[in-house]
Amino acid sequence: MQDPTFFLLLAFLIVIALIARTGVHKTIAKALDKRGQDIADELDKARALRDEAQELLAKYQRRQREAEEEASGIIEQAKRDAARLASEAHQKIEEQIERRIKSAEDKIARAEAQAIAEMRSETADLAIDAAREIIRARMDQGAQSALAERAIDELRTKLH
Repeated sequence: MQDPTFFLLLAFLIVIALIARTGVHKTIAKALDKRGQDIADELDKARALRDEAQELLAKYQRRQREAEEEASGIIEQAKRDAARLASEAHQKIEEQIERRIKSAEDKIARAEAQAIAEMRSETADLAIDAAREIIRARMDQGAQSALAERAIDELRTKLH
């Protein structure tokens, strides 16, 4: 009986019996259960926080995509507006050039018509004067006057 293993075993069994009798094992089990429940609660909170973080991340990613799409849309609209404005400006310039060309052509046509009218008038006046001189030289005074007046009137109506 002098074996220390025997005494160690006996002491161990006495401690176990005391623990069982005093209910310490229930206290330990309660503490372990409470600790397990606390850990489970913390895990649930961590899962909830993770889910919330994932939702926020998805929300921010969606907002970022929407912002990028909106920016892209704004850029595309700006490009279309710039192209339209350039086209309108080009068209207005073309129209203005056409109006100026038409105006210049009209001025040239009016100047031509005026020059032709002046030349006709001058030619008519010269022809009338020449006819008057020829008729005076060949006819007597009375016939000459009547014929000259009639011819002048006819020429004026025909040439003007």
